[in-house]
Amino acid sequence: MNDLSIKHLLGIKGMTRDDIETIFSTAAEFKEVLNRPIKKVPSLRDITVANLFFENSTRTRLSFELAQKRLSADVVNFSAASSSVKKGETLVDTVSNIIAMKVDMVVMRHPHPGAPHFLANKVNTTIVNAGDGTHEHPTQAILDSFSIREKLGNDLEGKKVAIVGDIKHSRVALSNILALKLQGATVRVCGPATLIPKHIESLGVEVSHDLDETLAWADVANMLRIQLERQGDKDAIRFFPSIREYTMNFGLTQERLNRLDKELVILHPGPINRGVEISSEIADSDHAIILDQVENGVASRMSIMYLLAGR
Repeated sequence: MNDLSIKHLLGIKGMTRDDIETIFSTAAEFKEVLNRPIKKVPSLRDITVANLFFENSTRTRLSFELAQKRLSADVVNFSAASSSVKKGETLVDTVSNIIAMKVDMVVMRHPHPGAPHFLANKVNTTIVNAGDGTHEHPTQAILDSFSIREKLGNDLEGKKVAIVGDIKHSRVALSNILALKLQGATVRVCGPATLIPKHIESLGVEVSHDLDETLAWADVANMLRIQLERQGDKDAIRFFPSIREYTMNFGLTQERLNRLDKELVILHPGPINRGVEISSEIADSDHAIILDQVENGVASRMSIMYLLAGR
């Protein structure tokens, strides 16, 4: 079965396990395409996709654009910084004008949680959420799970995954929790108490404030950066005493890994703050699959857009 149960990709919430499996099997086929001498297929040749980024992005935007071009789609890029949004135009008016130019699919990143959901109810086109505030980042969670499965085998049932760092302000954390739980993994979040949301246990996750104990428990560690830009003042540290103290307690170093009697799979959604949540030697080591995540991001996003366009 090659159909998704969803019309839009607004978040992991609302997806089924079959949806995830369909995306993964299609992504595996597209990854083979990306390793050929000619890396392009005509799958979306008659489709026009608009990338609407109301928030800064490097990796996600490039990954989506490359995925679209590999599928032979026509691509329109929109930046809020140089648009009529600066003149007071509303989100619905902006998108409606773009769709009036016969755009088939919109990939959108927005600083406000729920913006893609709001838009999906207002316009008649397919919406893909590329990150909405501190809410969700579904394509990142999909590529993360795809990367873990490549490393550990094609099933996450019973695997132990730790998500470490600034859980409170991370959209990657929520989407990963939902995607991993959907696949049967056991999930634990780890970080300072001030960076763990209240009642997160209601999502079916464990909570820890001890990184060493969590690493000893885990098969996989997904290290998140501190999201200072979402904490109210990017120049001020509000949730812990200092960067140095955070690194001492929650930074992944070679010394910490040496204490383990097993191999740990390490992920990071980027951008990496080297020497803070993860040391350079770990980020560049064989334990880390960070560059695999980048490669799999293109294949996963090709799969998602292809399947949604087909639907």
